[in-house]
Amino acid sequence: MPDDFQITITGCGHIGKLLAQQLLKKNVRVTGHVSSDSSLAECRSRNIACEIIELDKPLADIDLSGQRVIYLAPPPRTGKTDSRMTNYLQAIASYPPEKFVLISTTGVYGDCQGAWIDESTPLNPVADRAFRRADAEKQVQQFCQRLDIPLLILRVPGIYGPGKIPLARIKSGLAIVNAEDSPFTNRIHSADLVDVCERALLDDDITGIYNVTDGNPGTMYEYFTGVAAAMNLPAPPAISLQEAQQQLSEGMLSYMAESRRIGNKKLLEDFKITLKYPRLQDGLKHLS
Repeated sequence: MPDDFQITITGCGHIGKLLAQQLLKKNVRVTGHVSSDSSLAECRSRNIACEIIELDKPLADIDLSGQRVIYLAPPPRTGKTDSRMTNYLQAIASYPPEKFVLISTTGVYGDCQGAWIDESTPLNPVADRAFRRADAEKQVQQFCQRLDIPLLILRVPGIYGPGKIPLARIKSGLAIVNAEDSPFTNRIHSADLVDVCERALLDDDITGIYNVTDGNPGTMYEYFTGVAAAMNLPAPPAISLQEAQQQLSEGMLSYMAESRRIGNKKLLEDFKITLKYPRLQDGLKHLS
């Protein structure tokens, strides 16, 4: 790896900060892009070089020449397109990176009625948030194809780990859908996701689309009750799906409307990586 090798993390939030710290320990130069003063201060407190960019409006040119970028910034909160990605790609077009890694979501597959799926499964977004992610994928694919930039799209499901569990929700006593009605869901531990992101950035040969899951899907019921048990908290009350229609938020109901099981064979084979936490019960032992 050349001495002047540099990574830019656009959207340096929870996962971005963990990734930056891991890369810095290996003497990789890292710069972060954040959207707020508080994020800027937190990055600097961790010795992560950082600057603020406002993705919601047109940007001045950003020079990423000779760098590799990983884009973790969320899309806008509304609509079916990702205007932030549009602004970002316009800003880096004159001085593009030598490799682009995009963090997307497994939500782009939509509802698969609990079936096992892989990277060959057609996109079928249902929720607006998934449409925005699919739009971001399309924009980046066209951008990288036009400029001949190696591209990796990592489709990520629910992330859990230290500082990334629904503690407040569980402590509040909000109900969850019972085991019988709970849809299948997929997860990845934050430590494993960071390892995958590092490999995606530093490996010269890996490109394409990958589902970044632990390969052992469960149900939302198993997840919430598992986290509660791991934190020595009472299990949330369980209700039927019919009751949930009256009690749960629109956002939570939108997740309940989708069910899929996602394998990770392609990820494990091509990345030649061994996950630290291949099962939820493994990861729940390391939440602090």
